[in-house]
Amino acid sequence: MAKLSPIVSEFASTEEEAAHDAWVRAKVEKALASTAPCIPHEEVIAEMQAILDRHKAPGKY
Repeated sequence: MAKLSPIVSEFASTEEEAAHDAWVRAKVEKALASTAPCIPHEEVIAEMQAILDRHKAPGKY
C-alpha cells in the first residue's frame, strides 16, 4: 500500500484512490446508460435557485 502525501492527494493510499475512482466510474456508467427522461437545464437551475433562496439568511445579502 503506497501512502500518498496530503499535499498531492486527498486519499491516504493508492488503494483508496483506486477504489474511489472505480466507484465514480461505475456511477458515471450507470448514469450514461440510464433511460430516465432528461431534466431540462432551466428546470434544474430554477430548482437549485429555490434551494439557495430557502437557505439564505435574511439580511446577509
